Amino acid sequence: MIKAKYLPLLALSVLCAACAAPRDANVTEVGSSAKAAPDVAQCIATTWSNKAQLPVTSQTVVANDVAVNVYLPGAPADPSGPAALVRPARSGTGTWVGFRSNGSSSGVPGDIAGCL
Repeated sequence: MIKAKYLPLLALSVLCAACAAPRDANVTEVGSSAKAAPDVAQCIATTWSNKAQLPVTSQTVVANDVAVNVYLPGAPADPSGPAALVRPARSGTGTWVGFRSNGSSSGVPGDIAGCL
């Protein structure tokens, strides 16, 4: 059993591993923001939902909404589906945002950029 004093170190290691994971080849960088990941993800989801008048699925990738996938309205919420990827910034505070595309995505990066 892991002693309680090592849990913060374990959590930090998991977070660093998620941040250091290589980016998918289908992911294009949209930009970065000083805002927290939950705020950026919520803005993207609201923008897409209002524009399409359809529900949007958000998936927490790392606990406490540190990393979130926001799937396009009407798209299947599968691990390779089209989505905005909201991640912790590689250095400092804030977030990095990319878009995973599986075809046409006209206007999508602009919608995301409006939330940064």
